[in-house]
Amino acid sequence: MATGYLELLRARHATRLLVGTLVGRLPNATAAIAIVLFVRAEGGTYSLAGALAAVYGVANAVGQPVLGRLVDLRGQPRVQLPAAVLSALAMAVFAFVGTEPAAVAWGAVAAAGLFTPPLEGGLRALWSSVLPKEDQVHRAYAMDAVAQEVMFTVGPLLVTVCVSLWSAQGALLVVNAVGVLGALSVVVSPPSRAWRSAPREAHWLGALRSPGLLALLGAFLAVGVALGSITVAAVSYADEHGGDHVYGWMMAGIGLGALIGGAAYGARQWAGEPARRLQLLVALLAVCYLPLMLVPGPVAMTLLTVIAGLFLAPAIACAFVLVDRHAPRGTVTEAFSWLVTTFTVGASLGTGLTGPVVEAGGTLWGFAVPGLAGGVSLVVLIATGRVMAVPAGRAVVAARSENDPNRALEPRFRSGDRA
Repeated sequence: MATGYLELLRARHATRLLVGTLVGRLPNATAAIAIVLFVRAEGGTYSLAGALAAVYGVANAVGQPVLGRLVDLRGQPRVQLPAAVLSALAMAVFAFVGTEPAAVAWGAVAAAGLFTPPLEGGLRALWSSVLPKEDQVHRAYAMDAVAQEVMFTVGPLLVTVCVSLWSAQGALLVVNAVGVLGALSVVVSPPSRAWRSAPREAHWLGALRSPGLLALLGAFLAVGVALGSITVAAVSYADEHGGDHVYGWMMAGIGLGALIGGAAYGARQWAGEPARRLQLLVALLAVCYLPLMLVPGPVAMTLLTVIAGLFLAPAIACAFVLVDRHAPRGTVTEAFSWLVTTFTVGASLGTGLTGPVVEAGGTLWGFAVPGLAGGVSLVVLIATGRVMAVPAGRAVVAARSENDPNRALEPRFRSGDRA
């Protein structure tokens, strides 16, 4: 396993791109906790803190596919770095102004989310230019999914350390400044500067004109609901079984499970159709959510959260392969950004849905939501199986594709679909 990942990291530019992207995405990964801690330090309420964090999340979900399309049209350096600077400046305005005047605070937070650079989609567009073999690109997707779990675990810890050593305002400024440096490291690299999107067919829907991509987004909207619902149900469980430290262990368990599963998944080559493999992975993901309804003691519950997280990163990595395959020519960054947006929206829906469920039925029914959402995702994948598999009669081999050097099949679109 370690040998396979080391082989990837030894490839020229690979480590720089991976680390730079992770650092560049640090502001996004820590935005929710950094905003909440800052608002509380300013004397604001939890309601205000949550609302501002939600505004950032919604703006981010809107901005990712828009900026992703601009990257496909204009290249990475001309979009990623200005967006990172604008996002950091907006967050700096929020850090210096505080919560009053309210219009400035809300506008600054919204702008920070809207201009968050689509580094995640950009990295996945670059892998095929750095790694020469298809199996290496697929393994890089798994490594990317694992690295996300590390970032979302370590990032909040870094924010709390900055707050304790300095201040909540300082944490906002430092994290966003570091994010700009990460984006700068990526966009000045030779692969980023040399990357160009394949010629695209003009269409107002962009990447969303792909039926296969739409099916995948529908499935992962439900996966996002499942993950978001766990965060709320876990709070309810922790309140009944020991408090915040129990909640922390449960969230760490989800991350640990995803780390283990993603690392194991990327350690080997997988034969067969990725669409069928994704169905199996999502089915296992849904099944592993069900034992959470047992709501045992804290130690056993933490172990169950590890199991619940095992197939999350493998499912995400497999989804990356399918995005690669179904993205219309010239829309690869936008397509990956849509996956990020859909997952984020799903997680927000999950948190909003599970709160009333817990209040009405208790913790047990809160943990029923992720299993149900996982089942819905599986149904979507099965119902759209033919579209996801890209039948040969509806596909065309690209002469040269920026997102698949091995010329995987891509959906064919009629010239009449032009804008």
